[in-house]
Amino acid sequence: MSLRQFEYALAVAEEGSVTAAAELLRVAQPSVSQQIRGLERELGVELFARTPTGLVPTAVGRAFLREAEAAVNAARRARATARAGAEELVGELVVAVQMGFGTRQLPGALGALRRRFPRVEVTVFEETSSAELERLCRRGVLDLALMAACERSPADAHHLGDEEFVVVAGAGHRLFGADRVELRDLEGEPWVRFDRDSALDGVLLNVLRNNDPTPTTVARVSQTATAVRWAAHGLGATLVPASAVPHGYEHLARPVSPVVSQPVIAVLRSGAGPAETALLELLRQETWFEAASLSASLDERAPAGELSHST
Repeated sequence: MSLRQFEYALAVAEEGSVTAAAELLRVAQPSVSQQIRGLERELGVELFARTPTGLVPTAVGRAFLREAEAAVNAARRARATARAGAEELVGELVVAVQMGFGTRQLPGALGALRRRFPRVEVTVFEETSSAELERLCRRGVLDLALMAACERSPADAHHLGDEEFVVVAGAGHRLFGADRVELRDLEGEPWVRFDRDSALDGVLLNVLRNNDPTPTTVARVSQTATAVRWAAHGLGATLVPASAVPHGYEHLARPVSPVVSQPVIAVLRSGAGPAETALLELLRQETWFEAASLSASLDERAPAGELSHST
């Protein structure tokens, strides 16, 4: 038996199918099937029952998976401990970021981490769904997760700062008559929105609930930079964290009144090693963007004459 087989079995149990597990693990489906069959042959038991709705762990399979999960987590802790005792840290750090949060803070923190531990390889991927991030955290597949706080946030989460949200729209838009946009003025506005299960779309719906309960959607996108660029071209307005506004588009962003913000947290895996602990501290040292500072710098960044209507 190998740790890889344990990891494959845990993924199949979590996803309920070999296909979904292969996608999660980013490996070929036949590889997962072969590993599971080989594991069952070696153990002499059936770990999964094949049902019309997918693969379900058997009674003995559930008992095995509890021990397999403990073994995988113990192996990760052992690797981290060994690396911590080495003169120079070597290995991989897996970081997941909730889309739209930490856009400007994470690169600076990773750059500092790279200078401290040049042989640590960092894998970063974005995830739109809070529920999916929490699931990955529970499974222990992430070294660090960066996300917006919510009701289901882990009790041991580390608060890093707050992301204030801004409205972005095309130059000369009616919303830009003041330094801040009143929420009541957003009624009837067409919106460039995000995926339905994303945290960003949830923020927009909460903002509009009392002012425009049936928002007009002109497009849905998966990336904050795309939403800002489309809004800048006049397709509709969008609502994003201030730090997610790409450079060159700051003059098209306005904070809202009352202020809309989200606390940003970091979640470390159990038994975190020195690299992820260092990254957490570096993220704490970053400046968490406030829309007020964006507004104060508009005159410096906008092309001449473009802001005359908002002064």
